[in-house]
Amino acid sequence: MIGAIETAFAKLNLALHVRSRGDDGYHALETLFAFCADGDRLTLEAEPGLRVEGPFAAALGDGGDNLVSRAAQAWRERFGGEVAGFRLEKNLPIASGIGGGSADAAAALRLLAARDRIDPADGAVHAIAAGLGADVPACVLSRAARGEGRGEQLVPVSLGQLAGRPVLLVNPGVALSTGAVFRAWDQIDRGPLPHGVDAALNGRNDLQPPAIAIVPIIGDVLDFLGMQPGLILSRMSGSGATCFAMFEDEAARDAAAGGLPACWWRLATTLLP
Repeated sequence: MIGAIETAFAKLNLALHVRSRGDDGYHALETLFAFCADGDRLTLEAEPGLRVEGPFAAALGDGGDNLVSRAAQAWRERFGGEVAGFRLEKNLPIASGIGGGSADAAAALRLLAARDRIDPADGAVHAIAAGLGADVPACVLSRAARGEGRGEQLVPVSLGQLAGRPVLLVNPGVALSTGAVFRAWDQIDRGPLPHGVDAALNGRNDLQPPAIAIVPIIGDVLDFLGMQPGLILSRMSGSGATCFAMFEDEAARDAAAGGLPACWWRLATTLLP
């Protein structure tokens, strides 16, 4: 298993409804998770520790206190086994609403599950994932799912006609604190998330307005994406600042990517089923 590689698939919230804030400070969510065909890449290595490379490696420093390392430690505490080492190719911007750290942790759990011949759907694996972060269980699954609670209560769904669609991810180069965005939410419950694929087409992201209030350039990204030919859907993902646009075909997606300002990060990819 040494040398095995897992993609930490970029996560999208096709819709995200914030229903309430509990006395414990956590928010009750309803969301539709989807995943892209590309993301970070994690390799299982013989030497313990975490080595980080790639375009966004510098943002993680030495990688010492990283969700990958925490996932490996939690795995060893629960299942034992050899100390794990990893090499992380960091291709996704951090603090960007597309699950970077959560997806990396999930990829580590999938690698360790394969190494130790444990089903990644095992309840103990889910418990480890949920303990690492609300998005990590969905990222372990890495397929379309409806998430409730803090996002960790998952029901797989079909994306229907949206599966495999070309999608463009765009980030204006601004890291955005999840906590700050949730604190800026106006605490108004605007209603439940529809079920099925209608959740994407008829849903919303309740964190989009507060994120734009904090980082106005997100609105510029969405304005640009909303004017592109061949567009099916555009929205901010998670707590931002990354936005996505889904297109009718690759030509429309690539044309939109070509019109972006050079300083904005972009990823042309497709939605997984």
